[in-house]
Amino acid sequence: MVLAFVGQISEEEMDGWISRLSKLLPDETIKPFAKMSADEKEAADIAIVANPNPAEIEALPNVKWIHSVWAGVERMMAELAGVTVPIVRLTDPELSRTMAEAALVWVYYLHRDMPHYRKAQSEKVWAPVDYFKPSQKQVTLLGMGALGSAAAERLKDAGFKVAGWSRRPKIIEGVECYHDESGLLEVLAKTDYLVCLLPLTPETRGLLNKEKLSLLPKGAGVINFARGAIINDADLMALLDQGHISHAVLDVFMTEPLPAENPYWSHPSVTVLPHISAPTDSETASQIVAGNIVSYRQSGEIPPSVNRNDGY
Repeated sequence: MVLAFVGQISEEEMDGWISRLSKLLPDETIKPFAKMSADEKEAADIAIVANPNPAEIEALPNVKWIHSVWAGVERMMAELAGVTVPIVRLTDPELSRTMAEAALVWVYYLHRDMPHYRKAQSEKVWAPVDYFKPSQKQVTLLGMGALGSAAAERLKDAGFKVAGWSRRPKIIEGVECYHDESGLLEVLAKTDYLVCLLPLTPETRGLLNKEKLSLLPKGAGVINFARGAIINDADLMALLDQGHISHAVLDVFMTEPLPAENPYWSHPSVTVLPHISAPTDSETASQIVAGNIVSYRQSGEIPPSVNRNDGY
């Protein structure tokens, strides 16, 4: 059996994925699409993908399902809109752990006034500010799936008041959970640190606009680890300029890498990160992808796939 690996990534990166997966799947032959024969393309029943070229997916007529090696699938869902087979995205506990770590680190960065001290050092000013206990501040997580739930636990353990907002009702011990539009408006109004972990869908695109961000109390901080298109850049910049939002930590952007002329680079109240909050761990990801394929071979059941209506 030949599995197709389809991806718009470097040859070195693709070879790495195929090498790791091949060791875990000794009974399978995994080939990059470009090196498959016509008969192999005809026979392939599973495609493992990383930013796949839609034309290459269409050239695999008998693929029964697609497995992404990454967690984010919104780009692929848009580009493969005409593909009807199930698409399985990566769900990796290591990714959740890494994202929870990032959420804690950068909430602490805001909570302990690191932007203030960075500025004070650049001006050679000795300027201590008052300390607040974590229990005096609320962190609100937008998105309470695997990533948001893991982040909530880390933040709770650190002593912060933690709230979460999701599309559907959730019950998480120790977390004040909200849902729907009215719930979002309510929770934003009492948020000190807002952490966005939402998937990008038609409903979340542009969700954090002037109306929503203005509901945050003056001096609140914003962290975006989700997708750049969820925040309206012009609205965020305006609120930063006004001082309504004290600081934004941004790891994702509409265009990546972030163009040199983008004003975020030089804004004194913005920390720019190069999309590093939770990189995929290729070792653990390969184990999960391989495990799903072995399970499919044994049972014939395709792993839980992306809900096309929800977009994730």
